[in-house]
Amino acid sequence: MSHEEIVISIDPGREKCGLAVVKRPNIIIHKGIVPTKNLVAAVQGLAAQHGAARVILGNGTSSSEHSKRLHELVLQNKVQDIVSVDEYRTTDMARIRYWQENPPQGWRRFVPVTMQVAPVPVDDYVAVILAERYFKALS
Repeated sequence: MSHEEIVISIDPGREKCGLAVVKRPNIIIHKGIVPTKNLVAAVQGLAAQHGAARVILGNGTSSSEHSKRLHELVLQNKVQDIVSVDEYRTTDMARIRYWQENPPQGWRRFVPVTMQVAPVPVDDYVAVILAERYFKALS
């Protein structure tokens, strides 16, 4: 396993999925959110574009369905394998990270961020955290 391994990490969801391309050790190359129906095509494109061979898949919402759909990419040799990673509390962690990177402005800065809802989905932040968990488990 290369020290500079690049993975595609996915926070699976019914309507949308968070995606991140992360290079070991925790260098974010890309992050975004795609409609679930576009997930396989997005992963295939990112794998080709960034040379990622491994897919990291959160074990939460509908992950088994996503794993089956993504397995086609393994069969076609587009990716090497799919690794499941525990999603426990990643959404909470993603909200915290969102507010660290996007501090509240105006009067909202006086309200604790733990009491605020992020104005955008944080599924992409969850995907980054899943990749970080994967790399940490390798250490």
